[in-house]
Amino acid sequence: MTTRKQYSQEFKLDAVSLVLEQGYSRAAASRNLEVNSNLIGRWVKEYQEQDEGQAFRGNGKLTPEQEELRSLKVEVKQLKMEKEILKKATVFFAKETK
Repeated sequence: MTTRKQYSQEFKLDAVSLVLEQGYSRAAASRNLEVNSNLIGRWVKEYQEQDEGQAFRGNGKLTPEQEELRSLKVEVKQLKMEKEILKKATVFFAKETK
């Protein structure tokens, strides 16, 4: 089985620069860099969709929005558990007072 080649953030930014700033076509840039032209197209698209400095973060590196969303989901889960515990406690104490 072949392993996937991984490219550094710097390499990807240089490839995107060739296409966007220096006027190379994707095909010409892919020939010069010896990578698939579809890959360069994907890198250009990702670069254009992301905020400055957020493109090509690498595995496991989240944007600030993703980090906030993750922490909010954890908080919501915690609050739901606490709410369920309080409901059960209310039922328990209501039965004891009768």
